[in-house]
Amino acid sequence: MGRSGRLVLVVGPSGVGKDSVLDGARAALKDNPDVVFPRRVVTRAPGLGGEDYIPASEADFAAMAARGDFALHWPAHGLHYGIPQSIENDFAAGRQVVVNVSRGSIDEARRKYPGLLVIGITASPDVLRRRLEQRGRESPAEIEERLGRAAAFTLQGDDVAILNNDGALKDTVQAFLALLQKRR
Repeated sequence: MGRSGRLVLVVGPSGVGKDSVLDGARAALKDNPDVVFPRRVVTRAPGLGGEDYIPASEADFAAMAARGDFALHWPAHGLHYGIPQSIENDFAAGRQVVVNVSRGSIDEARRKYPGLLVIGITASPDVLRRRLEQRGRESPAEIEERLGRAAAFTLQGDDVAILNNDGALKDTVQAFLALLQKRR
């Protein structure tokens, strides 16, 4: 295939702190050209906070997908997400490519990118409830729905590593960085 790099998928229920862990890892690795964190294309208006994404309209996203501009893309929670095809250049250069994806895209990624690593980020139900309530984006009913989905969240496979993010963020970030190094 001509790939010497590796895809690292980061997955986990909403509210477990994936963006915070990724932000911490990105900051720690800012001077390391061998690990990249590509921006996702998202059908969301610009400037809504959270991750640094590339906004796209539904029509533009559909056109990009039809042209083959995405290495991976998927719908989730009423939006569409895409990972730019340019990650192929990073693989060819031997880089690790770290992306936040929906667990529904894992099987496709496994088919396209053998040897990948899936890092599942979790949090206990009490911690997750508190975080969801604090961020104030969901109604109480939506929080209960998210907690139910989180309880059903499972990952399986030899390519999976699980990180619990109940404690200090810096500890989870260090464990994340160790996985990137160890599982090379």
